[in-house]
Amino acid sequence: MTNIATTGPVEQHLRARRDTGRRLLMPYVTGGVTAGWTRYLAAFAAAGADAIEVGLPFSDPTLDGLTIQQASETALARGASTRRILADLAETGDVGVPLVASTYYNLVLHDGPKAFCAALRRAGVTGLIVPDLPVHEADELADVAAASGVDLALLASPATPEPRLAEIARRSRGFVYAVSLMGTTGERATLPASAAELTARIMRGTDRPVLLGFGISTPDQAREAGRHADGVVVGAAVMRRVLDGAGPDDLRAFLATLRRALDQE
Repeated sequence: MTNIATTGPVEQHLRARRDTGRRLLMPYVTGGVTAGWTRYLAAFAAAGADAIEVGLPFSDPTLDGLTIQQASETALARGASTRRILADLAETGDVGVPLVASTYYNLVLHDGPKAFCAALRRAGVTGLIVPDLPVHEADELADVAAASGVDLALLASPATPEPRLAEIARRSRGFVYAVSLMGTTGERATLPASAAELTARIMRGTDRPVLLGFGISTPDQAREAGRHADGVVVGAAVMRRVLDGAGPDDLRAFLATLRRALDQE
């Protein structure tokens, strides 16, 4: 099992909350998607988020469904860039829960892993998700991220074979991101049956927090996911509302319904 002394800031925070019996909630927002977008961060924290995923928009988001793609396109059209988003975060300061950046490896390579992770840390970001980075190619970024005080969380899918799943669980930091199905992000009517099987497989090999994402859209789905995983990631359902014009107070109310559902589990 995990050596607690070697865990990073995101993992320490999530473990402490999980170990009280709390189910974890990590909502997502695309950086730069609206003017004053950082106001969503405080609203998410007020609604009971345990961490917040901040997407750094990329022009070719291969794992993102239509909603997140539209959010990225909107942000890029507004002039969003990694540097501007991190400057916004630095100016915002501590929101009370860890910030976890997510983006594609091209953006990491643009400045190089060392400079990229250092910039994250200066902006107050302590976690990172790179969905197109396979575990067998993660050595350099994992080492640099750890040295910078950034937890690099790795993804596992229902198709991940057992040996690789064990390696992902061992080498992930912060949490293991369990992808509920083979496909892209997006709202769905039901939680796939593959989600429960995948989280059970991961949890047999690690006590690191396991967060389930892709398709969790409603309080009922969050409650069901909380029966299998340590918590949930909610992205498309949040961003659809943002794209439809919902403000921070609207999103705080929506996330509060998910928080209550998780707390009932």
